[in-house]
Amino acid sequence: MVPLWFYIVVISAFGACIGSFLNVVIYRLPRDKSLVSPPSTCPGCNKLIAFYDNIPIFSWLILGGKCRNCKMKISPQYIMVEFLTAAFFVAFFLLNFQYGENRFRLHELQGLDAFINGGYVFYIMHITLIACFIAASVIDLKLWIIPLSICWFVTAAGFIGSTIGRAIIGSTSGDPLIIGFYQVAPFDSAITAILATGATVGLIISLILLAKGIIKRSYPFEESQDENAQEINYNHRIEMLKEVLFLLPIIICAFIALILYQKVPQFCQFWQNFANIPAAKGFFASLWGYFIGCAVVWATRILGTLGFGKEAMGLGDVHLMGAAGAVIGPVFVVIAFFVAPFFGLAWAAYQTFFKKTRQIPYGPFLSLAVFAVMIFHNFFRMYIATVYFMRETSF
Repeated sequence: MVPLWFYIVVISAFGACIGSFLNVVIYRLPRDKSLVSPPSTCPGCNKLIAFYDNIPIFSWLILGGKCRNCKMKISPQYIMVEFLTAAFFVAFFLLNFQYGENRFRLHELQGLDAFINGGYVFYIMHITLIACFIAASVIDLKLWIIPLSICWFVTAAGFIGSTIGRAIIGSTSGDPLIIGFYQVAPFDSAITAILATGATVGLIISLILLAKGIIKRSYPFEESQDENAQEINYNHRIEMLKEVLFLLPIIICAFIALILYQKVPQFCQFWQNFANIPAAKGFFASLWGYFIGCAVVWATRILGTLGFGKEAMGLGDVHLMGAAGAVIGPVFVVIAFFVAPFFGLAWAAYQTFFKKTRQIPYGPFLSLAVFAVMIFHNFFRMYIATVYFMRETSF
């Protein structure tokens, strides 16, 4: 049997390498540069960085945070991103597959055995989110933007991982419901599946109406390269009403789908059978998680803007939490949304104590909350189970 220390070493090295690549993403993606070419060069002397100077964590320490050729300082961001990625990868592995009474199990299998026999699907899907959210948070901190391509990549990972993971883990454990019991992937019912399908139809309609110009895009010049774009004095409440119009088809179609499910027996029976197919169940659960993740932030954005007359939260945050919902599911993404303000309050206390004045975007707080919910997944799972049990036994 492979010893635990070997897994830790491999995961640490893998996480550091991913962190090194994330530094490339952080620098190049907002500048619309290729992520694969040209090879990394020093921005000071423009010389190629040799492979032995590009070893994650160690090269920065050996070089003392300076270029070997021109002695230009290398930002501490590089080693911090590499270290944090490796640390999160290892922490997530240990807390969910090694330590704790409530760690992930596949019936009689637990720990490393559970990881080898299907738990790795759950792990890969979640570390994809961790890596991408680290990159998105650093970009957001530096430029106040969240690249939507990162959110879409995580969303796709959630859809794919939830779909194939249900089949793999279900076949390993002999019981696909084990995924729902341990909340290792988004889990749903036939009702949420039909709601997600209706919402998807509505989203397609909204996108078509937007492309045809029938409904208008909010903040149309927000991403313009025009120097005068930042001087536009938007009526923020009007812009939010445009977003409400965009969301109406999504809400209406989801409501119509629910009515059909409740009122038409044949339609209800079809969806109950179809939504119980393991692959379909995983996909629809992830899809519903995506919509719920988007909804909690978008509702806050709209209500906050209508109430205060200033733009509250950004659409990047909407896509970020939608991507999180596709991976961790609708229940946990809502928990993460309500955990995020505590990180914001901690930052505000730090600013007050040290008399700092720099404001930072909300995306990093959302990411930290998602990480917390993921790493302490079993704690939140047991809390939810306890609340549900108390509610059921109170009647």
